[in-house]
Formats: sequence, structure tokens, C-alpha cells
Amino acid sequence: MYKLVALDMDGTLLTSQKTLSPRTKQAIAAARDQGVHVVLASGRPLEGMLRYLEELGMTSDKDFVLSYNASLVQQVKSRTILRKQIMTGRDAKNIAALARDLGTFVHAFSTTRGLITPQSNAFTDHEADINQVSATVIDFADLPDDEEIIKVMMVAEPEILSAAIRQLPEVVTEQYTVVQSAPFFLELLNPNSNKGTGVAMLAEHLGIDASEVICMGDAGNDHHMIRYAGLGVAMGNATEDTKALANHITDTNDNDGVAKVIEQFILNR
Repeated sequence: MYKLVALDMDGTLLTSQKTLSPRTKQAIAAARDQGVHVVLASGRPLEGMLRYLEELGMTSDKDFVLSYNASLVQQVKSRTILRKQIMTGRDAKNIAALARDLGTFVHAFSTTRGLITPQSNAFTDHEADINQVSATVIDFADLPDDEEIIKVMMVAEPEILSAAIRQLPEVVTEQYTVVQSAPFFLELLNPNSNKGTGVAMLAEHLGIDASEVICMGDAGNDHHMIRYAGLGVAMGNATEDTKALANHITDTNDNDGVAKVIEQFILNR
């Protein structure tokens, strides 16, 4: 019996219009009525998840989220942090210098300043818009070395970002967790931070075995949790490398793929 369902948001839980379908909301509610824990596991900050958590009725301290690709694992209501694996201002400065050399923009999330970028750009504006936060332009050279930075992102047009990824020095992939969450977003995280370790920590906290966990996603930043889960699910719209990792491939995010998994494997419909 599955006791925990971890859901990526963009491209998985949400439709292409960034909405929750009625069937998906009904399936999640029914699973929760059976005592199953449902958690959102997203690259977004909690602020960018709240309106969906509210729509799903998942806003108590018995509800949890994995934000910033599980750099933080939090209780929703109190925002109590159960797990925190983050970076520093020194990391942000080094990655910003690399991004400049590779021809991409960069932005980061600071625990005190929120979303920051050295240069205004359309991709940071998009990040701010989907998460309903504001972006602050700041020269990363002015960041204190010990400032708490949750994650850093290299952002650019897909073809430019793909070229940058091919040129990433090996030391970068050794020093950080590097995951692509969208064709225009490359995320660099604390090396101990990814959705797999985040879900594993939460499952242990709840006394749930990996075999009792379902994880669903569509992109590179979901790979760790898809590998971890007893049932790792790729969306029908997932990248091909994501599908190759999965135990099960469901329908697309626009055709109630999440609901269909919950109905089949939890509600036995």
C-alpha cells in the first residue's frame, strides 16, 4: 500500500495553463481521505506554491512541502524547516562568473533578499511572475561570502543554455547538484540537495518505507525522486530520459496524468 505521494508541479501536477484540473483535485482529496500523505516537490519557493496548496486544502502543519528542489523541507502552516541544505554567497559569485563566461544570465534565491539577479532579463522576470515574488538587481560581487543562498540558476534561451551545459566544467557537477528543470532553467544546488534526498528524509520522518512511496515528475530535477520511489512515475509529456528511469508512464499533465496514477494505484479504480 502506498502511503506517500510526492508530486512535481510544473509539467506534472499543473496543466500547461498552470491550473489544477477538477479530476486531479478530486483524486488528491480522495487519497488524503484514506490517510495518504500528498506533498508537493518543486523547484519553486514556498511562496510560489501557496495558492495551489490552498486550493488543495494542504495548509496545515500535518502538510509538508519540498521547496527549491528540496533544498528546504518544510511544514506548510508554520513554515518550520525540517531539512535545510543550501549554498553561500561565495557559491553564487563563482557561478555568476561562470554564467558570464558561458553567455547565460543568472539568478539566485537568498534567504534574506529573496530572488536576486545581477542583470534584469526575461527569464528572471518569468521566475518572479510564476512565483509571485519580486526580483532585486544586485551585483553578486557585493554578496557576503557567507550569505545564505538557497539555490543558483543559470537561465537563457534553450539553445544557449544547452550549449552552456555542454561546456560546464566537470568540477561544477562534482561540487553541486546540477539539474535542468525546464529548457531555459539550469539549477545548481547544495550537493546534498535534490528531490530524492528530500523525499527520503520526509518518508523517514513519517515512518514510511521507500517501497510505499510514489513520486511523479517530468524533467531532470525529478530524476532523483523517481529513482528513489517504490513507484517512480514519468508523465506522458516527460523528457525521454525521465521516461527511461520510470517504473510507470502515465498520461500527460493536460490529460490528468497525476489523477490517473492515484486512481489506479491508491484508489483502486
